[in-house]
Amino acid sequence: MYKSNLPQGTQGFSQGTQGILKSNTRKILELNIISLIKKPCVPCGKTLLLFFLLFIISCGTKKQEAVQKETVSDKYYTCSMHPQIMEKKQGKCPICGMELIVIQKTAATNLGEIKLTDQQILLGNIHTDTIKNGVIGDELALTGTLNFNQNKTSSYSSRVAGRIEKLYFKTMGDYINTGDKLFDIYSEDLNSAKQEYLTAKEQKAKLGNSNIGGVNYDNLITSAKNKLLLWGMNEAQINALSKSNNSLHSTTFYSNTSGYVTSIDVKEGDYLMEGGTIVKLADIDNLWVEAQVYTSQLSYINSQAKAIVQIIDMPEKELNGTIEFVNPEINPDTRINLIRVSIPNTHHLLKPGMPAYVFIKNPKHKTLTLPTDAILRNTNSAIVWVQTGKNEFKSKMVETGLEENGLVEIKSGLAEGEVIVTSGAYLINSEYIFKNGSDPMSGMKM
Repeated sequence: MYKSNLPQGTQGFSQGTQGILKSNTRKILELNIISLIKKPCVPCGKTLLLFFLLFIISCGTKKQEAVQKETVSDKYYTCSMHPQIMEKKQGKCPICGMELIVIQKTAATNLGEIKLTDQQILLGNIHTDTIKNGVIGDELALTGTLNFNQNKTSSYSSRVAGRIEKLYFKTMGDYINTGDKLFDIYSEDLNSAKQEYLTAKEQKAKLGNSNIGGVNYDNLITSAKNKLLLWGMNEAQINALSKSNNSLHSTTFYSNTSGYVTSIDVKEGDYLMEGGTIVKLADIDNLWVEAQVYTSQLSYINSQAKAIVQIIDMPEKELNGTIEFVNPEINPDTRINLIRVSIPNTHHLLKPGMPAYVFIKNPKHKTLTLPTDAILRNTNSAIVWVQTGKNEFKSKMVETGLEENGLVEIKSGLAEGEVIVTSGAYLINSEYIFKNGSDPMSGMKM
């Protein structure tokens, strides 16, 4: 194998210096060969040795020149449809057969940085803008359903045990006004109390308040009357009982509130225990809109936020609501939470069960903002591409916040005045992955 004839110690020189030394050696050999040829008597072996050395040096020099030429090449050929194809010379794509196109190589860059050509900037429609402070608020759109306001519901229970003789409202959805008859009940206990009241009234009428035997009939009458009041009879019924001096076998009870019937728990003829529920009512002057919220959206909701409710079946109907309740418990299966928005229903046009949209608007505040297209997201992080020089870009991780009207709040990662890619960020990211074989977002986590 040929061994370099360069003097010892020249191996540490640069390639250019070594090339100069080899060139000088070659010239010296050429002069020696010419001088030997001119001499009439020169050994053939010495002449052949000099020719052999000159041939080896010439081959090495040509090989080095070819390598240097290949090293400094700043072009490669690729397919516009299959960019993974990279060839050193012009030809056709081995996949689709299309003519390969020439691409200018760019200088090596640091991790997370890339330099593009003017042609790539133009074809990629890449535009930049300077990040600056803006005003942003958040509007969160949720779907919900109208429901009864549970704070406006009531139930009517029997205060005495007995048998239901008659129900005056038997249909769900019936509207009951305050003072309307609800049911008639036959109760032995209540009839006995009514009889005690009548007996006390009769004894007083006969004997007066003479305290015979230490009995005060006024106290007896008051005590019997209070028992009737506690068991659900009203003043008008007691006065009618006192005037007629006759106790009917059944007693009528009246509603002390108004609302729509939402539940009827008994039928005529049923025997009811003391405290048993007979009917449930709901007032729909005020309704709840119950909307589902994902856990990732809970940070955007606070009790001070403005809630606007739009009824899907009435597109022109929009109502201002108040957030009354945010469920502190998350459903572990669905990861969904529940919020309740209270809305007025003055004319009773809205009905429980209607679908609705709920728009939660947070107060606006001043912050750095960027267009939505400028931000690339994955499950763990978000990045933007920042221009650092002419056609030079660098990826930066950012923390995002509220979104509104195509703008995104930037909480951290950027400073006011930086030049950000607002259009074509995805293409830059793809070019970076193609050239470096890795995603600048890989491993990032905010």
